Formats: sequence, structure tokens, C-alpha cells
Amino acid sequence: MVRAPGLRAHTLSGGEDTTEGAGRMTADPAAGPSLLYAVKQVELAVRSRLDELLRPSGTTVVQYTALTALARRDGLTSAELARNAFVTPQSMGDLVTALERRDLVTRHPDPRHARRLLISLTPAGRDLLERMESQVRALEERMLGDLTTAERAELRDYLNRCRSGLADGPAR
Repeated sequence: MVRAPGLRAHTLSGGEDTTEGAGRMTADPAAGPSLLYAVKQVELAVRSRLDELLRPSGTTVVQYTALTALARRDGLTSAELARNAFVTPQSMGDLVTALERRDLVTRHPDPRHARRLLISLTPAGRDLLERMESQVRALEERMLGDLTTAERAELRDYLNRCRSGLADGPAR
């Protein structure tokens, strides 16, 4: 690539090449896929493995995500649970109904706001999470197996910072 004098190239992890002062980014095929692509590939691989893991329990990945959100913070509204499980509020209504039918969650009135319903794990929901925990941990260990403890901490920090960067407002 030819650059104007005085301009420095910066290669971003994941293969995007920027030229300082040029105000644009061009893909550098030799550097590999973009970070967005790599993150999506990891998500798809995790989702596929979780589907396999959860299938015998009759639980979907989205249902499992909702149950783990309730394990971290019990007594959420349907809208709050939807945000924590990465689905729309409309989808969450159907999901909660399915979990309720299986006696994995229960809805009860909010003592502070009589019109709001709060969702909580039942003992059966907690049992399901406990039964799945070692398998889910093993999957996470498989994914992170080649990373040192320090690299794992760095990865968690980087991912949290990336999530925070996207949390507020539209894409820049």
C-alpha cells in the first residue's frame, strides 16, 4: 500500500488498516478477519455448543440465559429480564410462560407496585442451573483453555469495555 509522506499506518487487531490523516479505514486481507467477525464467530460457536449441552434438559439457550439472569438478580420484571437475556419484551412474555409451565420460574406481585409482576426462580429452576453448571463451566474452560489466568482477566476486561462502548446510544 502506498501512503502519502508523513502519514503513518496503524493496523488494528483483526485486520483493519487505518492511515493517520486519511480519515478512512481499508481492509487489509493479510491481517485476517475483522474483530466484529471474530466476535460473531465465537458467539456462534458458543451458541452451538450450548444448544448441544442444553438439549437433553429441554432448555433453549435463551431460556438458560434468562434463568442465569434470575440467579444473579432475582425478582426482575419481564422487561428487565428481557434486557438481561438479550431479547425483546414481547419475546420474553412467551419465554416466561414456557418457563412457568415447566415450573422453573414463578411470577408474583411486586409488594411496592401492585400492578407489576416480578419473576423469580423456583427450586426446580435452581436445580436445573445446578445440574448444568459443571457442563457449562467445562465448555467455558474448553474455550479459554489456551489462555493464562492473566490473559483470561484481560479478555474479560476487554470484552466488558467493548460492551460498555456500545451500551449507550447509536453507533458512531
